[in-house]
Amino acid sequence: MLRGASVVLRPTAPDDVPALAAIRATPEVRARWRGEGDLAADVAADLEDPGVHPFTVEHERRIVGMIQWYAEEEPDYRHAGLDIFLAPTVHGRGLGSDAVRTLARHLIDDHGHHRLVIDPAADNTAAIRCYEKAGFRPVGIMRQYERGADGTWHDGLLMDLLAADLVR
Repeated sequence: MLRGASVVLRPTAPDDVPALAAIRATPEVRARWRGEGDLAADVAADLEDPGVHPFTVEHERRIVGMIQWYAEEEPDYRHAGLDIFLAPTVHGRGLGSDAVRTLARHLIDDHGHHRLVIDPAADNTAAIRCYEKAGFRPVGIMRQYERGADGTWHDGLLMDLLAADLVR
């Protein structure tokens, strides 16, 4: 269990799947975290993927989202990447930045990563601000990086954080 200033991150359990699927089903989250028709199956698949390490985000003992990480372990390219979604009811309250900082601190201090990456949609200004508050910096635009729900390609923004840049 990882504790931030306002959030608790704990390993995601199968019992969390319905609450997380409900958050993923909200229009604001679904627009960024698409999925097939069965979002519960999509969340459950993350739990089964040995390369992904999901944590449930809690605030005031209530599930408000999920944050996950993965690692590139090739020694010459070693780094970790993060992804996060939060319920729209808690957007704009600093919980995302707190969750990102908390997980980043864990990846740097406990796993020895010197560099972290995250890749929001280039037009997701709220997410970009959230990540910048934790110390992430823009690296560059990845053109036509991700296919949207409408079938067209959209740009992504690659951001990274070096251990020394983490806002603790």
